[in-house]
Amino acid sequence: MNKKRSTMFSVAKGALAIFVSLLVAAVLVFVSAAGDTVADKLAETGIALKSMLVSPLFKADGSFNFKGLCDVLALMIPIMFTGVGTCIMFSANQFNLGSEGGIMLGAFVTACVAVYAPIKGVLLPIVAILAGGIATAIVLYIPATLKAHFGVSEMVNSLMLNSIIQYTIMFLLNMYLADTTKGQVQMLPIQENAALPQIINNGSKFHVGFIIAIVVVALAWIFMYRTKWGYSIRMIGINQDFSKYSGLNVVKIIILAQVLGGFIAGIGGGAEMLGRYTAYNWKTLPGYGWTGVTVAILAGNNPLFVPFAAFFISYLNKGCTLMATYTSIPSQLIDIIQAVLFILFAADKFLSRYKQKLVVKSAEEEAAIKRQTELEFRGGEK
Repeated sequence: MNKKRSTMFSVAKGALAIFVSLLVAAVLVFVSAAGDTVADKLAETGIALKSMLVSPLFKADGSFNFKGLCDVLALMIPIMFTGVGTCIMFSANQFNLGSEGGIMLGAFVTACVAVYAPIKGVLLPIVAILAGGIATAIVLYIPATLKAHFGVSEMVNSLMLNSIIQYTIMFLLNMYLADTTKGQVQMLPIQENAALPQIINNGSKFHVGFIIAIVVVALAWIFMYRTKWGYSIRMIGINQDFSKYSGLNVVKIIILAQVLGGFIAGIGGGAEMLGRYTAYNWKTLPGYGWTGVTVAILAGNNPLFVPFAAFFISYLNKGCTLMATYTSIPSQLIDIIQAVLFILFAADKFLSRYKQKLVVKSAEEEAAIKRQTELEFRGGEK
């Protein structure tokens, strides 16, 4: 199948998956809607779907909601980081799910540096965010090296590691780092010069981390598609045995992909912490890593498409929150939508017949072109 048809198939598959997931959501909204009659349920469903699909960007009077757009863009920031990190790991066929714990660890280490490091000026947030990324990379080296050297499942290891990270952070926070003057468990406030500035100061928390995320997306794409290291990662993801016999250092590249993915998730946690919060107060895993998996799948493991996938998920997230505010439908509907998307994108048989037809059609066209070229060549010889 040629590149054009392959792209068309990917777009068609993605569009149909999104449509099916929204259709499932609409059915569930109708079932969950308040009302004793079908008419009441339909009315409630209409309000809910409007809140979910229209209200994030448009007010009740039809005017554009700029604050709503800023809210959606702000929600994109952490999941762009986890999405890019997951893209890199998944491209190497390494199903490391450590971005969830990684972004929490990155936020925690960044907060520690931002609170206690005696660094002046703009250097403090840079050092703090890099420290969060490095710490996460070091921790995710554990499942990476276990998989590369001993064949231990990186999925199982990273899932367990997420809980270890969470409870270790809670232990340190409760026992040693908590601000005892506050009524809740949180760290001391970060230093003022550590906070990332807001791009637009309208209460949306749309901060400079967005720009950092876009830069990371661009660098990740260049790394994956314009360097030999990125090519090696993608080759291992396609066929690890072939890559090994071709002379690639499979062990080193498997570790590289997971460590790099962890580093990106870590700096994402740091950027989110310094841009949105004044003190570290995360007590549970934030969920950004799980959402990052959905973003990576929607993006087809291509970092370049991560911002678009992140915008779609953030838009629905904001819409589901508004839907829960104005109707009786719970905001957890976004989790169901993500699950359906995950299933449809992961299903190899989804649209397999259509893909087979495209493959056959491309092969026939290539054969016809080859025959025509041979006939023209023979005619020229005569």
